Amino acid sequence: MPFLKSWAKSQADPLLGKPASWGIHRYLQGSSNLFEENRLLKFAIVGLFGVAAVLGALIYTSNQNQRTVVVPFGAGGDLYVTGNTPSPGYLRMMTRNIVSMAGTYSAYSADRQFQELLAIAHPSAYNGLRDSLSGILDELADNPTLSIATYIRPDQPVLTTNTDILVPVEKVRVIGGVIRKFRGNLRIGYALENGRFWLTSLHEENFDADR
Repeated sequence: MPFLKSWAKSQADPLLGKPASWGIHRYLQGSSNLFEENRLLKFAIVGLFGVAAVLGALIYTSNQNQRTVVVPFGAGGDLYVTGNTPSPGYLRMMTRNIVSMAGTYSAYSADRQFQELLAIAHPSAYNGLRDSLSGILDELADNPTLSIATYIRPDQPVLTTNTDILVPVEKVRVIGGVIRKFRGNLRIGYALENGRFWLTSLHEENFDADR
């Protein structure tokens, strides 16, 4: 029985019978191991964040470089959008379509054309564009013989930025057989979101006197 008591006591206290330096050494070794584990854990966490950041950057870059090809019926050329950047051909096509819908109309065609134009109006600009086009419809209702034809001038460059297209145009106004011509600029505001073209504004600028 004394042997069992001595064995049980030694099991309960592993430092029993050991020199004091042995206990200090064991404590320091345990602390060192714990510190090393914590350091490895920190490295692992930092590594995971790094991998997540790299993957996020790759996904973002992939989305920006993703090309959306837009080929309307009967159209040709390189019509595409990469991320939110349109090809020159795509921008030219949209410019011609907007000038045609907004600048060439009569009392018989204006309402349908303006509805098509409003279909690409950005939600933030929709009400303003609708009110402006409604004013033209009111003028046509008062002057049913009025018609407008607008042409892009070939002798002047079309200037584009990431948000605006400045188009030099000539406008021919016919009412009651009387023809009047004007020259000026049509400024088209636009935005591209998720590969979609939005019309944000439409203004006539610097139109001269009759020609």
